[in-house]
Amino acid sequence: MDLSVETVKKELETKVPGLKLRKVRDSLLIEDAKDLTRVASFLKTSPAFRLDYLSSVTGSDYLTYLESVYHLYSIEKKHGPVVLRVRAPKTTVPIPINCSTAAMGAVPATVPQQKIIAGTAKIPSLVPVYRSAELQEREVYDMFGIIFEGHPDLRRIFMWEGFEGYPLRKDYEQEDTEVLEAADIAWLDARHIAVPNELKEKAKELQAAGKRAVARKPEKPRIA
Repeated sequence: MDLSVETVKKELETKVPGLKLRKVRDSLLIEDAKDLTRVASFLKTSPAFRLDYLSSVTGSDYLTYLESVYHLYSIEKKHGPVVLRVRAPKTTVPIPINCSTAAMGAVPATVPQQKIIAGTAKIPSLVPVYRSAELQEREVYDMFGIIFEGHPDLRRIFMWEGFEGYPLRKDYEQEDTEVLEAADIAWLDARHIAVPNELKEKAKELQAAGKRAVARKPEKPRIA
């Protein structure tokens, strides 16, 4: 079976009604993310393709949209990959920082809270089609904030629950590791870990101003 992008595109558009595809280098972009599961199911079950193995699910941030990329192979026919792409706009909503610690009383409700941007990009999960997508979609969710609808257990896999932001997003603001916030002080105090007074005072100043301990970006690139 010829697995050139042109051949696969033609076959899919012929066999999957209403499907819109676009060639992006050596891959196919599915214009409507909702068609992802239809495309994957067809490629997995079609006698001509039998793409029965999903080797990877990866994410990318292109500033205005997020993208999820899939590499499909056939173990039965020993061919591949066929590379699929799906995009979701980076619609954003403001959420308060330290929302979990505020709920526990670590941050008073009367203190102004800094707003951060959280992604609401949604893409159908491929777990119902390929079980190998389960942990990989969790990783993309953890790093980029893409919501995989229909995933049986979508939660963080590297970062802890309550971690703020998505580390591989281009809008992610890295924390200053030399400065503690009120939530950090509360966590340390609860475990009877001594904290220098100057760090406590700095945390109080940040809390009162509704700011986070965000690391400053260097004005010039570092020279090795």
